[in-house]
Amino acid sequence: MSGDPGARRRRPLLPYLLIAPSFLALLAVLGYPLADMVTLSFQDMTRKELFSGEQPPWAGLEQFRTILSDGFFWTVVARTAAFTAVCVTLTMACGLLVALLMRGTSPWVRAVIAAVLVAVWAMPVMVAAAVFRWLFDADYGVVNWLLSRLPGVDLARHNWFTDPWQGFAVITAVVVWGALPFAAVSLHAALTQIPPELEEAARIDGARPAQVFRYVTFPAVKPVFVTVTTLMAIWDFGVFNQIWLMRGGQPEREYYLLGVYSFIESFAVNRYSTGAAIALVTIVLLLGGAVVYLRQMFRLGEVE
Repeated sequence: MSGDPGARRRRPLLPYLLIAPSFLALLAVLGYPLADMVTLSFQDMTRKELFSGEQPPWAGLEQFRTILSDGFFWTVVARTAAFTAVCVTLTMACGLLVALLMRGTSPWVRAVIAAVLVAVWAMPVMVAAAVFRWLFDADYGVVNWLLSRLPGVDLARHNWFTDPWQGFAVITAVVVWGALPFAAVSLHAALTQIPPELEEAARIDGARPAQVFRYVTFPAVKPVFVTVTTLMAIWDFGVFNQIWLMRGGQPEREYYLLGVYSFIESFAVNRYSTGAAIALVTIVLLLGGAVVYLRQMFRLGEVE
């Protein structure tokens, strides 16, 4: 083979050089806080050490033994996992439907849908939470008013957050609303890469629309679908803002997810080291999702 052997030896360094600035920036922004949180989780910091500046006493694994032996902690873990599964499932199902709709519409309709998705994606979480709080307000909520107009339905002054199941349904709607644009646009981009000849050949062979989707369309977009699903799971597992804002900064224990639980333990109960330990366990759980995400990215790169 012809070519410069030295150039071939230098070429593998190029990708690392390209990502080095981003890696260094992330290390500078996140490295010290993460290291400080890890250290804090092995200490026993109270308000005395916080205000005096004294070094907190070393507690070893005591904080982890405390939370891992607490039944409520495992309840929060299970609640977080279930909430994540529901949000991801709804997001990906709705995102795939919107992507298919965009693919089958005219260019101007597709442009309108894309503009709406970008507007939703650009909407701050605080604004989205305020809008949904107004929609489901017990006194002036539009949802209660609309549903009460149905025969036999009376939801006047109905508080959706009295029942955690109904409250989490509203919070799930906020999370899915904010995540839907990314899923829909990503899946639509994957759909545009499918050669029309493949689906046309399946139709000529007598395949029904459902069979075309199952055996031709979905396998073609599966790498992107799995990658986006994994990324959504990582994001939804760490949901905090939506719950905090929807509950007015005072979420009940029935609405605790891991992110909320860690924050409450740290800054409301003032058990800083316990909150750090919960956050560290959350990070370890998220790393499992990150590993799956990276594996999917590598597989996608190999396919390409």
